[in-house]
Amino acid sequence: MSTLTTTRMSSKGQVVIPEEIRDRLGLQSGTQFVVVGDRDVVIFKAIAAPSMKKFDNLIAQARQQARRSGLKRMDVDAAVAQVRGRK
Repeated sequence: MSTLTTTRMSSKGQVVIPEEIRDRLGLQSGTQFVVVGDRDVVIFKAIAAPSMKKFDNLIAQARQQARRSGLKRMDVDAAVAQVRGRK
């Protein structure tokens, strides 16, 4: 259930998330957020790095897609070198 409360922004642009909400959502110091603003609405979405299992799955999917598209290791190496300015 959502909790309605108010907070203020400091002169440094900092906003305090009330303790009850932090506790309920499991937010801790260092939690990162994506912040979206539109007119008078500001949305904070907590983000976290994927677990190693999820990351491994993402890498496997990327490799499968690369194989299907015919991408080769030397294509990747050449693209990286070009971006880094070493053509």
